[in-house]
Parts: sequence; C-alpha cells; structure tokens
Amino acid sequence: MSQPSQVTSATQGAYNAIRRMILVGDLRPGEKLKIDTLKARLDTGASPVREALSLLTSDQLVERIDQRGFRAAPASQRNFEEILKLRCSLEEMALRQSIGNADDAWEERLVLSLHRMSREKSKISEAYEDLHKAFHMTLLSNCDSSILLKFCSQLYDLNVRYRYLAGRSLDYKTRNVGDEHAEILSAALQHDADLASERLINHYQKTGAFLRQSGLVSES
Repeated sequence: MSQPSQVTSATQGAYNAIRRMILVGDLRPGEKLKIDTLKARLDTGASPVREALSLLTSDQLVERIDQRGFRAAPASQRNFEEILKLRCSLEEMALRQSIGNADDAWEERLVLSLHRMSREKSKISEAYEDLHKAFHMTLLSNCDSSILLKFCSQLYDLNVRYRYLAGRSLDYKTRNVGDEHAEILSAALQHDADLASERLINHYQKTGAFLRQSGLVSES
C-alpha cells in the first residue's frame, strides 16, 4: 500500500508537470486532457493525474467539461484582456506598497533577482521562466499582504500562456525586455512609485499589444 507521503509526492509531481505543459503551450488551450494519455506521458498513476487536474481547476488552468472529463482552459482575446487589466491594477497596488515599505533587505533581494535572471543565457528555458517570475514577485514581495501576493502570482501564471503565444510573433523579438526590467528596477530603487508603476504597466501592455497584432487567439 502506498504511504500518504508517496501519494502526495505523486500528485504534486503530476500537478507540476501538467501545469508546466499548460503554461508553455505543450498542452494547447482547449485541448481535452485524457487521464490515460497523461498517465502514460508522466509515467504515473491515474489517481495522481486526476487529483492534479482537480487542483488545476482551482488555478483556472484546467476546466472540468463533464463529470469525468477535463480540458486545458481555453484562450481568447477577451480572457487575456481581463487578466491584463486585473494584473495591472493589482500589481500596481502591490508595487506601490512594496516601495512604501522599502528597506535594504528588499532592495538587495531585488537587485539579486534581476542579476540572476540576466545571467541566464537562454530566454526560453524553464530556469529563465522561474527567474523571471521570481523577479516580478520580488518587486511585489514587500507589500505585506499575502492574499494580494497570491492573486498576483496566480495572474502571472494565467498570463504566461499568452506571453508564450505573443513570443511567437516575429515583431516580439525586437523588444529589449532586459532593458525594460532594468528600468523598472531603477525606478523602484529610487523609491519613485509613480515611475516604477508606469514602467511596469507599460511592460505588460507591450506584451498585450504584440499579442493583439499576432492574432494568435480568438476574439471570443
């Protein structure tokens, strides 16, 4: 009989793997997620896969389409616009609070997080994605609100799929995202909440503009 820790570990492993495949587009928006297929792909049992899919419905990355079926959450322009609007509003709130609470420890974490991200050579690697999220969440981490941070983290993940779609546009490659990050950091270290917020929101809206131009998601 499997021990509880083994079951938990298997479920967590399946959750992490499926989540990753949805975020990077290996599992396409709207794709039906069959238990048997995922079980074979992940080399795990049906129960961990089913439990992982149930957990991902709470994250809004998976939808339950009937009593026993699942699919990757669909993507649409309308959904992206909603995510973008919420992300800009909530992250601006968190960033302003973080800057208002600025201290040496936060500033050091922020500088270090950008340095680690800039050292990663591949901008499409899993390591870079983790470092990219770490930088953005470090910007907000001094806001002293765990609930706000949780919402911001979830919105980040929901947005990632759309950023990967936008990244397929040739025009997207002309952006210097590294400079955008550095400019956000500079304003935050200057404790200029207005400028930092403006740069952060502009950073997100540029991605939105590329996505709209690419036509990679439907309007509905």
